[in-house]
Amino acid sequence: MSRDEATLTFVGNATTIIRYGGITLLTDPNFLRRGERAHLGYGITSRRLRDPAITVEELPPLDAVVLSHLHDDHWDQVAERHIDRGLPILTTGAAARTLRGRGFREAEGLRTWEGQPVVKGDYKITVTAMPGRHGPGPVARLLPPVMGPLLEFGPRHGDPDFTLYISGDTLMYDGIAEIRRRHPNIDAGVVHLGGTRLLGLVTVTMDGRQGADWLETVGCGTAVPVHYDDYTVMKSPLSDFERELGRRSLGDRLRAVPRGGTITLARPGQTA
Repeated sequence: MSRDEATLTFVGNATTIIRYGGITLLTDPNFLRRGERAHLGYGITSRRLRDPAITVEELPPLDAVVLSHLHDDHWDQVAERHIDRGLPILTTGAAARTLRGRGFREAEGLRTWEGQPVVKGDYKITVTAMPGRHGPGPVARLLPPVMGPLLEFGPRHGDPDFTLYISGDTLMYDGIAEIRRRHPNIDAGVVHLGGTRLLGLVTVTMDGRQGADWLETVGCGTAVPVHYDDYTVMKSPLSDFERELGRRSLGDRLRAVPRGGTITLARPGQTA
């Protein structure tokens, strides 16, 4: 792999490893094994259906963690035990306060539209918090605040060459259109799907239809689907998203990555 390539490895659920210019980021670390349960709050748990592609011990050396929100299927007890407490963690304000209280001294909360660079040598990835809403109406206030990280890849001194937007566990709402207005040239996206249903009643992540709405709204040329088949609360399979993209003639934008697979996102000056 060339240093000026941006790559993504899909570990499972919303966990990915992103590499660029010698920088290695881990997103939403979830290393529970098949059969173990994630605690989602209010006494709700969900059983994991598929193993992650690697164990936490097999992670490469990391430069930072990018955490969309503090739910057990995005930050579990395995991650908490093994991740270096001095590692930068870029996340929401609420998650950062909680993690600092647990000894993760470099956890940093980003306000919506606020960015933080991760720099190494001649390269930089700037992580900026995009808005997100984890539930409909008043339900959103009962769930952890969520951000959708925007990653801009480029030289240490200079403008970014490539942009990747990770949706986080959001539903479609007006804030997603604002992302397009502020960032009209997003190259690629990672979309959290699954149609997650709490108590079998309330949908709190995008299903296939909303995922297609998200892709149309954000306008990115490539969509990498994640977060769709790992837990029992996920009720909308990847096929829902594939079918909806096909119906809208958007199937050429889909870039599904097998568990454990790695794709090249882009080199500087190229789109995915």
